[in-house]
Amino acid sequence: MPDDSAAETVPERWSAGTRPGEWMAAADDPRFDGEELTDERSTLVDYLRAYRLTLEMKCAGLDAAQLAQRSVPPSTMSLLGLVRHLAQVERNWFQAVMAGQDTPKLYTPVGADWDGAVADPDLVAEAWQSWRDAVAFAERYVADASDLNVRGTMPDGGTLTLCEVLVHMIEEYARHCGHADLLRERIDGRVGV
Repeated sequence: MPDDSAAETVPERWSAGTRPGEWMAAADDPRFDGEELTDERSTLVDYLRAYRLTLEMKCAGLDAAQLAQRSVPPSTMSLLGLVRHLAQVERNWFQAVMAGQDTPKLYTPVGADWDGAVADPDLVAEAWQSWRDAVAFAERYVADASDLNVRGTMPDGGTLTLCEVLVHMIEEYARHCGHADLLRERIDGRVGV
């Protein structure tokens, strides 16, 4: 198989942090607000908040073409695809499962969140709005929940607690923020956690 990598332009790695491996200077990083985590709820909510901010930070300053840039063939993954996917995930877990709302899928058929992520500024704006709306609903739902043992119902009739959903969402964002790290580095060379 021929090596096509020689023809590709590879960006130079760089960081906006003051120390190697920082996305930005720690004093400027909004993910670390200094708030004391005093219980299970505040800990879970803060970790999820930080991962949501990480996704936004990894996409910041990029245009529609850069956000839609695919990772490596045959993958359809892109930063825009991640935003679309996580908007759908947020809606599913908090609106459909936990709140019991009849919430239609944002992107159909299955995989359209990735496949439909194309370099269109209107599509980028719609994806971010869908994600922000879903996050706002989730934040309100969690804040209004009496405790972490509130139960939601899965499509198969099984139930799970709000605590389980928050842990799953942290895992979902952690995995996809790792993807975002690599995607961003491939786009413009920016690195950092």
